[in-house]
Amino acid sequence: MTEDTFKLNTSKLVEKNNFEENPEDTGECWFSDSDAEEKMISFLFDNLGQLTINENSTMCDVGTGNGHLLFQLREEGFKGKFLGIDYSENSVEFAQNIAETNDIDDIEFEVVDIYDDNWKPTRQFDVLLDKGTLDAIALSGLKFNGKTAVELYAESVQKLLPSGSVFLITSCNFTEVELTKIIEGDFFKVWKKIDYPSFEFGGVKGQTICSIAFERK
Repeated sequence: MTEDTFKLNTSKLVEKNNFEENPEDTGECWFSDSDAEEKMISFLFDNLGQLTINENSTMCDVGTGNGHLLFQLREEGFKGKFLGIDYSENSVEFAQNIAETNDIDDIEFEVVDIYDDNWKPTRQFDVLLDKGTLDAIALSGLKFNGKTAVELYAESVQKLLPSGSVFLITSCNFTEVELTKIIEGDFFKVWKKIDYPSFEFGGVKGQTICSIAFERK
């Protein structure tokens, strides 16, 4: 286990302990400063009726952590079946505890390692979500059979989606060009993008975060 991965796991343990002491403390929300979560939810609302997005869409959150994104989607009115998956048992237990404490019984959480060769999803979803999970995977430096976990990511998550469905991913580690290069290919093609405020430095324009919606081929 790398040092970066250890730090991520430690953060989740701290969140869990804080929640046990104060049930109103549901932990950190990644990208809160950029309103990324709100923009992802708004994107789904703005595109209701397109591809496989509707109020009853089934959704899966990869690397769900404390489940915050799914809880917010439910609170905002999406009614489909939700599943949050994470390789960390502590994270899944934490999300389940939050759900139980808040009497939320219609969102499931499961421990899943998407890089396990024996992993075969028992169902597929209309919408797949990733808010910072690929970023965390990149920090881990993991490799499998000579390929990085980042290089294998699209091939791994495509198992969760049928043709024509939507994969909405947000990253602060990769530019739009880099993220497109990682995901687009045999399984996905770019569908739409979310606009964020840009900055200019040294005559070059850029942004600190990007969100891209891909369509499953």
